[in-house]
Amino acid sequence: MKISSLKRIGTPPLVLALTCGPLGCGHPKEAGEAGQSKPNIVYILADDLGYGQLGCYGQKKIKTPHIDALAARGMIFTHHYAGAPLSSPSRCVLMTGLHSGHAQIRANDEREERGDVWDYVLTQEHPELEGQYPLREGTPTIASLLKTAGYKTGIVGKWGLGGPLTEGTPWNQGFDFFFGHNCQRQAWNYYPRYLWKDSVKVGLPNELIIPGTSNCKTKLPPGADPYSEASYAGFTQKAYAPDAMQKEAIRFIRENKSQPFFLCYATPIPHTALQAPQKWIDYYREIFGDEEPYLGEKNYFPVRYPHATFAAMVSCLDEQVGELVEVLKETGVYDHTLIIFTSDNGPANAGGTDSPWFDSARPFRCGPGWGKGTLREGGIRVPMIAHWPGKIKAGSRTSHLSAFWDVLPTFCEIAGTGNSVQTDGISFLPTLLGDREQPEHSFLYWEYPGSDGQQAVRMGKWKGLRKNIRDGNFRLELYDVETDNSETIDLAGYHPEIVARMEEILLQEHIPAENLRFRMKIPGD
Repeated sequence: MKISSLKRIGTPPLVLALTCGPLGCGHPKEAGEAGQSKPNIVYILADDLGYGQLGCYGQKKIKTPHIDALAARGMIFTHHYAGAPLSSPSRCVLMTGLHSGHAQIRANDEREERGDVWDYVLTQEHPELEGQYPLREGTPTIASLLKTAGYKTGIVGKWGLGGPLTEGTPWNQGFDFFFGHNCQRQAWNYYPRYLWKDSVKVGLPNELIIPGTSNCKTKLPPGADPYSEASYAGFTQKAYAPDAMQKEAIRFIRENKSQPFFLCYATPIPHTALQAPQKWIDYYREIFGDEEPYLGEKNYFPVRYPHATFAAMVSCLDEQVGELVEVLKETGVYDHTLIIFTSDNGPANAGGTDSPWFDSARPFRCGPGWGKGTLREGGIRVPMIAHWPGKIKAGSRTSHLSAFWDVLPTFCEIAGTGNSVQTDGISFLPTLLGDREQPEHSFLYWEYPGSDGQQAVRMGKWKGLRKNIRDGNFRLELYDVETDNSETIDLAGYHPEIVARMEEILLQEHIPAENLRFRMKIPGD
């Protein structure tokens, strides 16, 4: 069955027979330089990187030449959406191909019934306290499906879909190799004492520093001068976690260059805490000049130069992307590798990040109530760049409406998995290959039980948004996001027929979550 022949409205998610060839239905197989009939896939997932934080998407203050070069040689998506406005649920949607009305994980759940999961010292010795709500055993994921097509699968970086002693670990969800953080809370310190390599802790030469959270404020030492760099020295140690992750990502590529591989590079950058290599901090200090320190009064670590450090983190990531591209070239698989770069949700407003100063969601609004944690455009519309030599037209742009739940069917079509799997997605492979016969979504749907409960629908140029559902509000706001990027002009009263159709979708696409913490009652439940 061709994916292009399938349309659906309503629940349950459709069962797709993903039986197309390695380059999609109707496209002949071609061997790459590595002699493979199936292309490699490198999916780079930034953490909390806003739509406007890359030069190719209009960023003016942060330099991202390597990512911009990928865009110049590939395709920019202008209407691509994350799975959710927060890390764990967005990654669940990505991995399973089911939108948040059908997904197992719809918010962060720290599973506090296990014990004091917020005690950072205790979790260092008790891995059962690490991790968020886990994916069920046997869940079809991108990794497990690609394995059936002969791919070697690896993930480096942050997982967030199940702690090290649960069924939700990467190695229980189709990945042959994992290196990084199982638990999101552990990723709040870029100089941790250890990272996980599959089921084994790998020690790093760092001292234990407790990240500042709502439960624990990490401040400067008593009497320290907040304007002296020396006062912040304890927050920088020997081993920077992204450097260790980069080495493992490169090793995975080199070790698997002779077979098709899928690498999910889920970097923790630029999620707070603000910690970056000194060379990049110095670079941006020269540009930005002096600035007020962030003293950790809200959460995460204090930092002397918050603007310079945040920009430094993004440029560090950009440098790593450039290095990965060089390794792909060096190993002879560059021309036979699809690279996708994107972000798990919109920009944060915590730990001194100051997204309004960077205009991080440009052209959308950011700042509290408009970025990460909300279903506003700034919270879920994310950059996506696709690069595939000889397949994707250089310098191209597309307004094709797509979302994280489209990634699974796309990769399965590329790989020729031959599996039948439930998905809410539509493969965007035709768009990548310049095919005019791209099937289109009639709508996109999200729900998020955090931030007092939210639902959203994107239908053509229209965006419907429900807020404060847990407070009993079921009114739908309506915005024309093509002409009103700021989502400030509510047109619901002028288009009752569109509102009515969207209300049908809100009911049709919502299945009550299995996890009671993810549940929110909507009309019709």
